[in-house]
Amino acid sequence: MKNIVIVGGGAGGLQLATRLGHYFNFSPLLKRRLQTPVASVTLVDRNRTHIWKPLLHQVATGALDTSLDALNYQVHARRNGFRFELGALQKLHRERKAIELAPVQDEDGRELVPAREIPYDLLVLALGSQSNDFNTPGVREHCVFLDSAEQARRFHRQLLDRFLQLETHITEQIQVAIVGGGATGVELAAELMDATRQIGRYGHIPRGSLQVTLLEAGPHLLPALPPRLGNNAERELSRLGVRVLTGCTVARADDRGLVTTEGEFIPASLRLWAAGVKAADFLSQLDGLATNRLNQIEVTPELVSTTDADIFAIGDCAGCIDSASQRVPPRAQSAQQMAVTAEKNLIARIEGRPLQPFRYRDRGSLVSLSKYTAVGNLMGALVKGSLTIEGRLAGLAYRSLYRMHLAAIHGWPKAMLIYLIGQANRFVKPPLKLH
Repeated sequence: MKNIVIVGGGAGGLQLATRLGHYFNFSPLLKRRLQTPVASVTLVDRNRTHIWKPLLHQVATGALDTSLDALNYQVHARRNGFRFELGALQKLHRERKAIELAPVQDEDGRELVPAREIPYDLLVLALGSQSNDFNTPGVREHCVFLDSAEQARRFHRQLLDRFLQLETHITEQIQVAIVGGGATGVELAAELMDATRQIGRYGHIPRGSLQVTLLEAGPHLLPALPPRLGNNAERELSRLGVRVLTGCTVARADDRGLVTTEGEFIPASLRLWAAGVKAADFLSQLDGLATNRLNQIEVTPELVSTTDADIFAIGDCAGCIDSASQRVPPRAQSAQQMAVTAEKNLIARIEGRPLQPFRYRDRGSLVSLSKYTAVGNLMGALVKGSLTIEGRLAGLAYRSLYRMHLAAIHGWPKAMLIYLIGQANRFVKPPLKLH
């Protein structure tokens, strides 16, 4: 029996493990487990639960409660025919075809599980990406990132602490600085303004007590979208009360705020960095695998490492030029599309068939601007090219993205049930997580 090991339970890795688990372990007709599966599938992740990364800005403001919306890997694995191993990838041993996981520790640093090795026949690296601080002085020490649910929860705790100081008159204003005018920065800025309104329902929060500054080095917000949409997003944020600075680069950060390259000091008790992404640094030293300047693993159009034919890479950690000679961008939709091709190619490898090249198809981009509106464009056969959408229609399309993610890992019946339960929860719990 072949061992397929997938490292990383993000949008691509979790979808891939789920689909392969079904293919190798369930009868398509009887919907029951096979007695002698052809391959075993193991998913490895450093966390116990999964949250769709594009929603981390809602976790940061409290609009999304991870205790209700997170998916437990172990339970999901049991139901979908694969195994789950908790741990962080520490080393790769290509010669003996094994990965080494770091020890698992509790919150106090005590070792729960020692370092261990997991053998593989085929390995898939789906480790995602992290924020790129571009070696800006002080950023790692004094800014919060939104690379994980824990980091988002940390920002949320700090935000609630500042609101407590505001309500008890220890401070008169909360100053938040967000670096990066891409989707994450824009969505977080809009959610923060809505969070202030929601928290004001439960306490004494003066109007205008939250000052949010959004800094973007480029000439307009949302550089991945047409300039008109970036300008519209800037107008909407300004209407909500956000101060937007474009063409503004951060030179350094400290515990009081940010300093721009022009010498302007921007005071901020909360500082969040959302400018640029790269793969994890340790990938560039992973047993000789070829990587690019962003630490991404270089792969062929079939998503196979250019260094090792038994190692695949998908998602943000893969440096891929697809069959149409276009570089695949680090986006959630890229990871999900790559998971589909990786599934076919892993099955083909085991069954002795040729591999298929990956072709990235841009479905467009949508960016949320608070609860009821969004901006973006849709692309594909359905709209015959590119369609720019804004307002409530874009907001509806944006919310449908998460339901499509749920359908990819649960199937549509369960995804719709989860959605209905979520709608019901809106009537029985506060609109914002306040603890």
